Amino acid sequence: MRSDVIHTLLVANRGEIACRIFRTCRDLGITTVAVYSDADADALHVREADLAVRLPGAAPADTYLRGDLVVAAARAAGADAVHPGYGFLSENAAFAAAVQDAGLVWVGPPVKAIELMASKTRAKELMAGAGVPLLAPVDPATAGPDDLPLLLKAAAGGGGRGMRIVRELISLPGELLAAAAEAASAFGDGEVFAEPYVERGRHVEVQVMADAHDTVWALGTRDCSLQRRHQKVIEEAPAPGLDEALRTRLHEAAVAAARAVGYRGAGTVEFLVSAEGRPYFLEMNTRLQVEHPVTEAVFGLDLVALQLRVAEGEPLPSPEPPQPSGHAVEARLYAEDPARDWQPQTGALLTLEVPEGPGLRLDTGYTGGDTIGVHYDPMIAKVIAHAPTRTEAVRLLARALERARVHGPVTNRDLLVRSLRHPDFAAARLDTGFYDRHLADLTAPGAGDPATAALAATLAEAVRGPEAVRGGEAVRGAEAVHGAEAVRPTRPGGSAPARFGAWRNVPSQPQRKRYRSEPDGTEHEVAYRTPRTGTPEPYETPGTRVLAATPDRVTLEVDGVTRHFIITTHADRVHVDAADASYTFTALPRFTDPATHTAPGSLLAPMPGTVVRLAEGLAAGVTVEAGQPLIWLEAMKMEHRILAPASGTLTALHAAPGHQVEVGALLAVVQEDPAATPVPVPVPEETA
Repeated sequence: MRSDVIHTLLVANRGEIACRIFRTCRDLGITTVAVYSDADADALHVREADLAVRLPGAAPADTYLRGDLVVAAARAAGADAVHPGYGFLSENAAFAAAVQDAGLVWVGPPVKAIELMASKTRAKELMAGAGVPLLAPVDPATAGPDDLPLLLKAAAGGGGRGMRIVRELISLPGELLAAAAEAASAFGDGEVFAEPYVERGRHVEVQVMADAHDTVWALGTRDCSLQRRHQKVIEEAPAPGLDEALRTRLHEAAVAAARAVGYRGAGTVEFLVSAEGRPYFLEMNTRLQVEHPVTEAVFGLDLVALQLRVAEGEPLPSPEPPQPSGHAVEARLYAEDPARDWQPQTGALLTLEVPEGPGLRLDTGYTGGDTIGVHYDPMIAKVIAHAPTRTEAVRLLARALERARVHGPVTNRDLLVRSLRHPDFAAARLDTGFYDRHLADLTAPGAGDPATAALAATLAEAVRGPEAVRGGEAVRGAEAVHGAEAVRPTRPGGSAPARFGAWRNVPSQPQRKRYRSEPDGTEHEVAYRTPRTGTPEPYETPGTRVLAATPDRVTLEVDGVTRHFIITTHADRVHVDAADASYTFTALPRFTDPATHTAPGSLLAPMPGTVVRLAEGLAAGVTVEAGQPLIWLEAMKMEHRILAPASGTLTALHAAPGHQVEVGALLAVVQEDPAATPVPVPVPEETA
C-alpha cells in the first residue's frame, strides 16, 4: 500500500466548505476530522464530521488561524492529511510547510507556488516574465491626473480588504494610509500597491487543475462580475459573451501562470477584462474557490476528489479535460441587508429550506435552528443551478431562490432574485459596477402583496387553537379565535348568549390585528370576523375569499386567483411564504406603548462586533464635524465607520479599541452645536 494514500483527512476550516469537502470524503471512504472554535461547537460541520477537535476560543486569530493548533489537532485525531478549504490558512505557505513537516499530506499546491503568488506585487512581476497580460503598476508617489482613477490593493490578501478606489489626487494620501492600516489588520502586512482602475471591467477567471506529471488543465472560464465591496455575489460558467479568441487567450495565460510556478492541485487565475475585451492578470488564488461548483457542474467533475487524487501523487485522469456541457450559475445567500449598506446580520436561522430538483445544488454550513454569529463571514449558503442554456439556468436559480424558505436574520435573497431577472444580467451586460448602478432599484419595495400576506397571517392565528399569540402575549380559550374585544350580544329578552364550552354561538364583531413588515417597517392593519361557521373571514377586504385556513397554511381566492400561503410563527415574528414572495412581520400590540427614545446625538452599534480603532484624539470634550468618522467597528470580516451625526461636542465616549459590543450598545454621544446646520444621522458606512 502506498504511504501517501489518504485514509483520514482533517479540514482546517469551518462552515460550508468543510461540509462540502466531507461530502466527497464520504463518497471516497475517507474518515473526516473537523476543527471547531467555541463559537462553532454546535455547527453543522462539527455534526457531520466523523471526529472533531476543539480549538479553544472564538476569534479566528485564536482558532482557525492558529496553524500550530490545527497541526496538533490533526496529530491528536490520527489524520494523515490536511485540506485547508478556502480563506483562513488556505494560502499560508508557512502553514503548508508545517503540515508537511509534521509528516502529513498537504492537499494543496507546493509551498513555493504559494509563496510566489502570496504577494500580488511579486506575482505580477513573475507573470510579466511568463508573458501574461498585466496592468502597468502606478507609483502613488508620482501619480498625476492622467493616472486617475486608481485602485489601491493590499499586496498580501484579497476579499476586498485594503482596497480603495481613488478618483481625486487630493484624497490619495489619506486613502493610502487607510488601505495600509486595514491591510495590516487583516493580513499582518500593510503593503499596498496601485494600478489603473478599469471602469466597467469584468471579473473573469479560469479554473486550473494540475498534477505532478506535467498535466495542466484549463477548465473553462467563470464570470464573477456581480460583486459588492469587491466580494462576489453571483458567479457563472462559462463566462458569457466572450469570443473564442479571448477565451483561448485566457486559457493559455492561465496555463502559463500555473506552469510558471510549478503548480499542482486546484487553483484559479483571475483576470480583469476591459470593456474593449482586453484581459489583464489580477492574481492567482492558490486554493479552491468559493465558486468552484459552477465549474464542477459544467465539466461533470468533483474538484475536491481531484485535489485528493493529485495530493496522493496520482495523475489527472487524462491529458485533456472533459468537454463542457451547459451553463451553471451560483448565488451566494448572505445574512446581510443590502438596503442598509450591506450590513451583516446575526441571530437564529430558524428555517432554511431550498427546493430540490434536477439541476439544483445547495452547499451550506447551516441548517434550520443554527445561529449565525458575529465572528465569521455572513454567507449562509450557495445555491447552484445547471441547465443546457444560460437562460434556463438563470431562470431555474431565480425560481429556486424565490421558493426558498429562509427565516431569521435579514438576507440578500430578494436582491439575488431581482439581480438574476434584471435586463442587464439577462443580456449578459456584466461588469463590476452592476450594483453601484442598480442597487437602489434592486432594493426598492417590490411588487408583492404584503397586505394579503398579513391577512393570511391573521387568519392562521385566528384558527391556531386554544393558545394563540397576539401582540407577543398568550391568549387562551375562545379569545384565541374570537378576540378579547368581541361584543357579547344578548338573546331576545335580554338573557345571556348561549354557550357551548368556551365557544359563543354568535357571530363576533370584527377584530383587528396590526403587523410591522420587516425590515422596511411598514405597518399593516388587518380586520377579520369569525362567523358561526367558526372559519375566520376577512372584513373590509372586497374580492378576497377564504378557501381554507389552518394554523400553518391559508388558501385565499384574491380577485379570482387562488393563492397559497405557508405561515410559520416564532415568538412575535410571523413568516409568510407565498409562491412569488416571502414576508416577515412583527406582531404589534393593539395599542402602541410609549417607547423609550435614545438621547439625541447617540451613536449606537448597528450590529454586534469589535471596536478596532477610534479617530485620532477622540475623547469626551473634543469638537467633531458632521459626517466625520469617529469609530471603526469590525463585524463578520467587514469594517464599518460610525460617523458623527452632526457638528458639535463629543460629550461621552464609551467605546475603546478591543471592546466587544452588542447591537444597540451606546458608543458615544455628540451634543449638536445649535449654530451648526443639522444633518440626518447617516447609516454607518462599511469601509471594506
